[in-house]
Amino acid sequence: MEKLTASIIGGSGYAGGELVRLLLQHPNIELTQVTSERQAGKFVKSTHPNLREVTNLKFIASADLKPSDLLFLALPHGVSMEKLPAVRDLAPIVIDLSSDFRLSNPGDYVTWYSHEHTDLAALGKFVYGMPELHRDEIREADWIASPGCMSTTSILGLYPLYQAGVVDLTMPAVVEAKTGSSGSGGSPSLASHHSERSGVIRSFKPTGHRHTAEVIQELTFNGNAPQISFSATSIEAVRGILATSHVFLNEDLDDKALRKIYREAYKDEPFMRLVKENVGVHRYPEPKLLSGSNWCDVGFERDPHSRRVVVMAATDNLMKGAAGQAVQAMNIRLGISERTGLEFPGLHPI
Repeated sequence: MEKLTASIIGGSGYAGGELVRLLLQHPNIELTQVTSERQAGKFVKSTHPNLREVTNLKFIASADLKPSDLLFLALPHGVSMEKLPAVRDLAPIVIDLSSDFRLSNPGDYVTWYSHEHTDLAALGKFVYGMPELHRDEIREADWIASPGCMSTTSILGLYPLYQAGVVDLTMPAVVEAKTGSSGSGGSPSLASHHSERSGVIRSFKPTGHRHTAEVIQELTFNGNAPQISFSATSIEAVRGILATSHVFLNEDLDDKALRKIYREAYKDEPFMRLVKENVGVHRYPEPKLLSGSNWCDVGFERDPHSRRVVVMAATDNLMKGAAGQAVQAMNIRLGISERTGLEFPGLHPI
C-alpha cells in the first residue's frame, strides 16, 4: 500500500502529541503537517520532547494547511464544530477527537455541554468511532467522531451485558471513573498545579459529567435507554482510567455465564482482554499496565449476596481513550489490519 499523507490540526496538546507519535511510526502514513496557532514556526519536538531525533516537523498555522489524504482534528471541545467548515475540503477522510460530533441527538449538546450545536448538517454525517460497536459503519465512513476517554472505558466494560439483555433496566448503573491528570489536557490550571494535584483523590464531577451522554447513547438497545449514574474522580496519575461500574442483573447468572457473555462479545476483538484471575496482584484490570498501549482490559466480580455485578475496565486515556482509538478507526477505514501501528504492549513495571 502506497503511503497516504496525514495532517493534524491541534497537535500541541497531549492527545495531539500522542497522535503525532503514532502516525510518525505508522508504516502506511506520512505525517506532513501539524498545526498549532500558538506554536507555529517552532519544532514539534520542542513541545513533545519524546520525539527528539524522530521528526524535524515544525508546527504551522491552520490557515497554511494544504490538502492531504487524512485530516485529524485534535482540538478542544466546542472548537471543532467552528473550525470544520473552513477545513472540511482539505481531506476526503476527517477524524475528530473532540466531543463535537459524538452525539447523534443535537439536544444532548444543550443538556450535557450547555450550548447549541452550530453545525447540524455535519453532525449527522459523523460515525461514532468505536470499532467494537461500529466497525461496519467505520469501514464506509468519511467522517469519524472518536469517542471520549471515560465514555470509552465505561462503555466497553458494560456493553456485553447490555447487548445480551441481562441488565435490570429498572435499576441505574452506577459508574465511578478515576482518571489521571493528562485527561485535563496540556493547558495549565490551578487544579493541575503540582501542589494542588500531588497526592490527590478528588471528586471533580460527581454528577452531570458530559461523557454520560455517550454511555447512554451507546448502551441503548431496542429503544431502551439505560439509567446511568456517572461520577468522575481525579487521582495522582498522569495516564490511565479505571471505570468501576455497579449493575444489577435481571436474572440470576453465575460467574461462568457472565464469562461466556464477555468472551462471546470480545472473542474477535484485537484490543479487548478479559482480565479476571483468582490469585495474584493483577487479578483485575489496572490502567498502569496499559500505559502507551491501545488495550482495554475488562474484568468483573459477581456479588454472591445480590444480583449486583461489579465491572472494572481500564484504558490509557491518551491511547484507547483518544489517539490510539482514532488510529484504530483509521486503519479500519483504510482496509488494513487494525493492529497496524498499535502493537506496543505496555510496560511492567513502570
